[in-house]
Amino acid sequence: MRILHVGKYYPPFAGGIENFLTDLIQAQVSQKLQVAALVHDHESHWRRFFSPVKAEIKTNPIIYRVPSYGRLLYAPISPQFLFWMNRTIKRYQPDILHFHLPNTSALWALMLPAARHIPWVLHWHSDVVSTIDNRVAIAYRAYRPFEQAMLKQAKAVIATSQPYLDSSLALKDWQQKTQVIPLGIATQRLPEPTADALDWAQQQWQPDLQRILHIGRLTYYKGQKVLIEALKDCPNSQLLIVGKGELQTELTQFIQQHGLHNRVKLLGFCDNAQLHALFSTCDVFCLPSLERTEAFGVVLMEAMRYAKPVIASQVEGSGMGWVVDDKKTGLLVEPNNVSNLVQKIQQLTDQAQCQQYGQAGYNKFIQQFDIQQVSNNVTALYQNLI
Repeated sequence: MRILHVGKYYPPFAGGIENFLTDLIQAQVSQKLQVAALVHDHESHWRRFFSPVKAEIKTNPIIYRVPSYGRLLYAPISPQFLFWMNRTIKRYQPDILHFHLPNTSALWALMLPAARHIPWVLHWHSDVVSTIDNRVAIAYRAYRPFEQAMLKQAKAVIATSQPYLDSSLALKDWQQKTQVIPLGIATQRLPEPTADALDWAQQQWQPDLQRILHIGRLTYYKGQKVLIEALKDCPNSQLLIVGKGELQTELTQFIQQHGLHNRVKLLGFCDNAQLHALFSTCDVFCLPSLERTEAFGVVLMEAMRYAKPVIASQVEGSGMGWVVDDKKTGLLVEPNNVSNLVQKIQQLTDQAQCQQYGQAGYNKFIQQFDIQQVSNNVTALYQNLI
């Protein structure tokens, strides 16, 4: 069976969905499937409009990276994607097209006869929602008809959690062909940290303060500003934020204005070894996202792999409240509520409670979020379609 995944990006681009796509593809390779991925090149090619696609064709999976020219409203700008999708389908001849949405470039498939004759699976990672950025809401009016056309064409849809499926207006008319398959992680991608990486991580933390870690793109819906503001009322806590994004300058200024530079650090990009060490050495992981754009929270599973208690927002209709069992594997917090977040942070200063939540989170990770089980379920879905 030959599978062509169509996604936004692929590592080394850092992101939860990109990590999941990598893990899923590698699991499918281990199942002896022939797998390829068509994604955007995360390195901008705006000076060379006719840049060729980067094709990693000597490996399984085969990765095709289409040139992109920056982003517009968080979506890659890639006018050549139509051409390369058509060419890749004709050359690779997949049995299944597996689209990872939202992704504006995936909409080109509606125009390609070569694509429409192949069964489609739509992996619904998130609705297009925004309660903060009005530009996204306006743009969605133009996007929605094409999104619904994709859903109509698809033979099957995968939702990542039952709460998200139940609350999704976009999926409301397509539930009869939607199956819930949670995201997962390959445990081998999250090894124990090396000694050198542990030394580096320990240098980032201050002694005798609660260690809070956050990892995510610096963007509006991740809630980093709320988390930083909460640190003002948590004098015995420190915060490390890993990630890059459009809010980096604003967050840096916010930290300086509130005199938090001694207890809050923006680390920017960290490599995998550093990430493993930060997970291993933190006390608490926090994901205070503001809206359903955070549909699942892959990074929550990564924290659970390292037996860390987690704080996550209880956003109605998001999968975060399904991944995190409140008062069992961590704590759920009201989104965009600084005082409530302060309370949750202070509740997790008790080491015994942290260990209890962390161990429960690790047990849930092992039982429910192993990528091989996820891959088995996805492959069973493929076989039913074919």
